Amino acid sequence: MSTIIAGLFDTGPRAADAKQRLRQAGVQETDMCEFVVNPPGQHAQYAIGGDRDESPGARGADGSAVTGAVVGGALGVAAGAAAAVVAGPIAIPLAAGVGAYTGSLVGALSGTDKHPEREEEVLRTAGTMIAVNATSSEVAIATIARVMMECGPEEVERAEGSWNYGVWSDFDPLSIPQRIDMPPPIAEARRAVPPGP
Repeated sequence: MSTIIAGLFDTGPRAADAKQRLRQAGVQETDMCEFVVNPPGQHAQYAIGGDRDESPGARGADGSAVTGAVVGGALGVAAGAAAAVVAGPIAIPLAAGVGAYTGSLVGALSGTDKHPEREEEVLRTAGTMIAVNATSSEVAIATIARVMMECGPEEVERAEGSWNYGVWSDFDPLSIPQRIDMPPPIAEARRAVPPGP
């Protein structure tokens, strides 16, 4: 297992700046990797980083949609048969299609969880992740974290994971990140004004 320090950046230029500054601090290219973390609710978009197939609140919605389509289609056929007397035989398949669509929509909505778990408080936000294998790097962990923090990340985290062939191979985007506290910002006014005599 390796100690990994990772920063999540909301823009490509910030991520590129972090990589450049890490190189300047002495981090080797083989000790760094870059990948994208999906936005919450957008699943299976990238090969690296993995993700789940559906949101927690959507579990069960597909089965409910099928049931709703069958029930809605049957009710549509019955309504179409009654309407066929006035509108003709075309009313039966039209009413069945409308009933199946409406039933699947109602079924899917009824199958979703009204109050899914609130994951956004613990999950990572979307962005570009720059990860450094601090175990094999000759640069100190505190220096790696400081350089990342100076580049304006959304967050910086520390993890224990597997690093294989220059990649954080067991990164799990659904794991709870062990965030490193960001230093308090220095007020612009204090930074701009030199101390007086």
